[in-house]
Amino acid sequence: MVYQCRNDWNHTLEYTSKGCYALTGYQPDDLIMNHVTSYGELIHPDDREMVWINIQSAFIQRKSFELVYRIQTRSRQVKWVRELGAGSFGDNGNGHILEGFITDITDQKMAEEQIQRQAGRFQALRTIDTAISAGPDLQFTLGILLEQIMSQLNVDAAAILLHRPGIPALEYVASRGFRTNGFLHSRLEIGKGFAGRAAQLRKTIHITDLSILNRDTNQVLPIEAEGFKAYHGVPLVAKGQVKGVLEVFVRTDKHVDQERLDFLETLAGQAAIAVDNSTLFEQLQDSNTELSIAYDATLEGWAKALELRDRETVGHAHRVIEMTLRVAHNVGISGEPLQHIRRGALLHDIGKMGIPDSILLKPGPLTPAEWETMRQHPVHAYEMLKTIDYLGPALEIPYCHHEKWDGNGYPRGLKGDNIPMSARIFAVVDVWDALTSDRPYRFAWPENKALDYIKMESGRHFDPQVVNAFFS
Repeated sequence: MVYQCRNDWNHTLEYTSKGCYALTGYQPDDLIMNHVTSYGELIHPDDREMVWINIQSAFIQRKSFELVYRIQTRSRQVKWVRELGAGSFGDNGNGHILEGFITDITDQKMAEEQIQRQAGRFQALRTIDTAISAGPDLQFTLGILLEQIMSQLNVDAAAILLHRPGIPALEYVASRGFRTNGFLHSRLEIGKGFAGRAAQLRKTIHITDLSILNRDTNQVLPIEAEGFKAYHGVPLVAKGQVKGVLEVFVRTDKHVDQERLDFLETLAGQAAIAVDNSTLFEQLQDSNTELSIAYDATLEGWAKALELRDRETVGHAHRVIEMTLRVAHNVGISGEPLQHIRRGALLHDIGKMGIPDSILLKPGPLTPAEWETMRQHPVHAYEMLKTIDYLGPALEIPYCHHEKWDGNGYPRGLKGDNIPMSARIFAVVDVWDALTSDRPYRFAWPENKALDYIKMESGRHFDPQVVNAFFS
């Protein structure tokens, strides 16, 4: 949407392009001739002061400005926009005129938020895993788990009941967010109450409106006194046995969406592992195999969310994984290192989350300064992942896949064998896929042309040994 308006608090529009309707739901004439509303009134109330202060600052400094903020459309939908604009004085020297371009970036912001959620949840899984690995202190582990549930799912209270072997009842052993803890260590028969039915049926129970239910005399929790409005109970099942039940409660009308419910199921799986570990600590390694599957599923979601932001490379990460593993096998790599290589290939461009949209999504060629910013994405990857021990061995590819055999790569200018082997392998495959795939600025190269290029770059860009393995 292109616009021109007076720089008053309401941003009274003098002109706007036809893109106004797609962005705001208002026809241009509604905002100009009919004065139904002004653009300033469309800005989200929480963002108006920020927008106004930044525009005034740009006027004072006689600079253009770039802002990211929210608007509310005619249908009350919230959208994220990027505004690029500049100000000038009016024809008579009085007043200010704003001119600029506003772009809908809602999809990109949603992708970023999804990645942030995935990253937070991944770290939550790691935190819980660390607690499990620390030892068989079940109370400590359950406390960590409940803290992660409260922060990641945004619920008001959570509790865990355990099923002791040989006793047909559940016992409350840990809780967070309750106004009283008098119910701790009380028991609930299997099949009675919400948790008892979840354990008996081995099925998650969702109750979205507790007020419509008749009082359940079997309930141990003071639901009415606590003011709970919604309930979700997930059975904790490990190795075919019910170990307990995980309960979460909500006191407001806020909706717990399907994505959070799915993650609740994942956390319930973690809780079941923690309970099982307290009595079967020697089987921790088997439990870690299950955790690894959960982590990899989270990485898959992370990579897909990244592709929503950088649409130019949709499918690229998954295409290069298989070929990278085949080349790695050909140079003699086997066993667990292949798993690290797979994760590194999946996340090789995760550092691009640190690149501004104005550069990452720029349709034309980048300036030298913009290229310098773009070349920082391996460093961003390192900073993002270095604190996640689980991904330590996989970090070689995101951090080093733009290094070159002759030392002319980036970000550190590594040369020859100083470049990790996994990154040397991935570099060849990455270039191959890039050359043989259509991009917005060019068509895919024929395979023979791409192969000739890789052969030509052997000893300069690429490790000759890896090139030979690639051609085999």
